[in-house]
Amino acid sequence: MAAAGGVWFLLDNLRVVDIVLCAAIAGASVPLLISLAQQLIKRNFSVDFLALLSIVTALILRQYWVGAILVLMISGGKALEGYATARANSVLGALAKRMPQTAHRVGEVVTDISIDSIVVDDQLIVYPHEICPVDGVVVSGSGSMDESYLTGEPFQIAKAPGTAVLSGSINGNAALTIRATKVATDSRYAKIVEVLHASEQNRPQIQRMGDRLGSWYTPIAIAVALLSWWLGGDSTRFLAVLVIATPCPLLISIPVAIIGAISVGARFGIIIKDPSILEKMETCHVLIVDKTGTLTYGKPSLTGVDCLGGMSEETALKYAASLERYSKHPLAGAVLAAAEARHLPLLEVKEASEAPGAGLLGHVEGHLVTVTGRGKLPANLAAAMPPIAPGLECVLLLDGELGGVFHFQDEPRQESKPFLQHVGTNHSIDKVILLSGDRPAEVALFAAGIGITEPHGGKSPEQKVEFVREMTAKANTLYLGDGINDAPAMMAATAGIALGVNSDITSEAAGAVILQSSLKSVDELMHIGRRLRGIALTSAIGGMGLSLIGMGAAAFGLINPIQGAIAQEAIDLLSILNSLRMALPVGSLSDFQAPAGDGAGPQTDS
Repeated sequence: MAAAGGVWFLLDNLRVVDIVLCAAIAGASVPLLISLAQQLIKRNFSVDFLALLSIVTALILRQYWVGAILVLMISGGKALEGYATARANSVLGALAKRMPQTAHRVGEVVTDISIDSIVVDDQLIVYPHEICPVDGVVVSGSGSMDESYLTGEPFQIAKAPGTAVLSGSINGNAALTIRATKVATDSRYAKIVEVLHASEQNRPQIQRMGDRLGSWYTPIAIAVALLSWWLGGDSTRFLAVLVIATPCPLLISIPVAIIGAISVGARFGIIIKDPSILEKMETCHVLIVDKTGTLTYGKPSLTGVDCLGGMSEETALKYAASLERYSKHPLAGAVLAAAEARHLPLLEVKEASEAPGAGLLGHVEGHLVTVTGRGKLPANLAAAMPPIAPGLECVLLLDGELGGVFHFQDEPRQESKPFLQHVGTNHSIDKVILLSGDRPAEVALFAAGIGITEPHGGKSPEQKVEFVREMTAKANTLYLGDGINDAPAMMAATAGIALGVNSDITSEAAGAVILQSSLKSVDELMHIGRRLRGIALTSAIGGMGLSLIGMGAAAFGLINPIQGAIAQEAIDLLSILNSLRMALPVGSLSDFQAPAGDGAGPQTDS
């Protein structure tokens, strides 16, 4: 009853306009109050605390217009910040969009079933251009599948009876009947989704620039306000100081600068999906890069064939290319390209398989053909091998005897080595790590050629994300990659950049997407972040400096609360105008000079 009586007394003594203003202020303050409570639990006294204290004081002193102006400024800043940080799409939503929900089970008739109903050894038909629902083995049919979403390699993988298929890969023009070897939840694609989801939950967070500045600004403002009240004996001085101290240059000018940075990035072909990456990049001291498609053109080329056992180069290439149709190894495409360039007919293959540790096996025109690595040869054959030559290689065996050694070059981008040197000299990068799913020996050889001293090869998406988490625990990391197998690692890193648009999933996981495959654009993104930081700090610190001057005037009674609100609006305007410089047209943002002629592909013919 006492509470009800108090409310009635308050309402009876307020004008209608004051009641409306009071209700609006109270309603707008609720989100601030919730945010403040969460931050106080974490012992984080951010700028929101100062803003809320100003509003509450205005209500207590019945300075409703002052409170309304404060609410307008703060809510406008929050709206701008929300707009600037909104993600275009959900990462997991993009993943779910790709995954089929039904499969076609083979029985007396073909029936559609939910992928959750698939059991091991079920026979399923994957129709042309469909996405494979589970991991399995081809039972009948011949065709190809695009596994680039999963392997990161830009090659169509031929499929025949006995070859493995991965969930999430896209079937080609021919229907394939497969036998499920795993249920949907245990298949490769589902595991990547699971890792990505876990990475999203554990994604490193960065404190807002405004909060860091506010950690010292807020106590100073409150101390000045209390001191002015104590010395002057006037509570309105306390409010006046708080009003002019309300950190709208932090709450508004920084989001405005961020929106300008997003606009500039778009003009340079860079989509900034998570604006915090602009601040994070400057704090990253470890650059982790993928190999194929990021530092290379993704097109290994055959450079030579050493013939053994009396086999001709043409025969060796014909046998190898016929079998390599069914391989997902990155060198397979180079063998096929060389055979096509020489117009060699491909031979019929039966029972092709690629078991881990055994190389690629198949029967070609009645001969057992094996394509494998030097390290997998038995001792007697290894002893007969020619000396190891620079570059990559694979070995052809015909009926268990040496037939030839194929030599390859996985050509790096012309800009890769200069770019890595540039970011180490002109940016904050102290260490560069090459992290790849390719075979370790290939990765080590490639790394040596471009000056990377820490290569790590043979990593699955799960191993990549674990590695990145371990590195990020030691220092802030920047991850640069291009395939879906990079997505979980990007989420685990402090900041992630997707080079090119090979995978919409990677684009969603990255903080920024480089639309063209150019490392120079990565440098431009770094300079956009550096420029944003300079402009945002000028706006924020300059605005707070002017606010401190105004606080002094309010403390001595020279400015009342309404005048303080107007003065704060003028300071806000100056800060916002400075922040808008971020969106002005600029010339070149990069000081990295890419080698002449570098483009989307190698400059030499295979």
